[in-house]
Amino acid sequence: MMDMNGGILKVVKSLAAKKYRDAEGLFVAEGTKCVRDTWQHFNCRWLIAKRSWYEQCGTAEHYDKIVFANGQQMARISQFDTPSDVIAVYEKPEDSIDGDRVGRSLNIVLDNIQDPGNLGTIIRLADWFGISDIFACKTTVDVYNHKVVQATMGAIARVKVHYGDLEDLFESYPDLPVYGTFLDGEDIYHSELGKVGFVVFGNEGQGIGAKVARHVVSRLLIPKAKSAGSESLNVGVAAAITISEFFRR
Repeated sequence: MMDMNGGILKVVKSLAAKKYRDAEGLFVAEGTKCVRDTWQHFNCRWLIAKRSWYEQCGTAEHYDKIVFANGQQMARISQFDTPSDVIAVYEKPEDSIDGDRVGRSLNIVLDNIQDPGNLGTIIRLADWFGISDIFACKTTVDVYNHKVVQATMGAIARVKVHYGDLEDLFESYPDLPVYGTFLDGEDIYHSELGKVGFVVFGNEGQGIGAKVARHVVSRLLIPKAKSAGSESLNVGVAAAITISEFFRR
């Protein structure tokens, strides 16, 4: 148990940027609900909170990690417009891939998703359907971005997001089918869908890139009503419809 000092404040404030999250190996979870949802799943470096929060919500588990901060200090380190009363600073877990699990499961693949809210939604979706692994290209938004962490509603603790070269991924599992969503694909409700493989979702504006698209063996389309005026679906919504159909079969 200690009070906030300049060194801790500087480090926590820097974690708003990905390069410092990578350098320090740390990320933040902000707000009482977010902290409660993630506390048991990550190693905590510091639990920064107002004394009033600790008096009301603190437990014996928090004692060795607690760093007390006043309202002004919380405002300086908060990454939201309205500062929270508690911020957990966690150590980023080591990325490891269970190859056997990937080979016998349905896995989500993200090609250049940019919006933190969309990534958070897709992680929650994966958690809902019991999907353990999401693979993303290196230009996809960072899973430890504070907006992503918040949007997952705790699902970040149960779903692993792996970043790397997607073409290498597909070549590592040559026997797994690769599905993808396209505006010129075949009606998903009349397509053959398997229980294992990769399901690819592309960038919000450009869709699936050409390099990744080459590996897709089944191009899927979510059909729309003839009277629909919208040109496309939000990628989070499209992912929900698509993954739901895989599990409905």
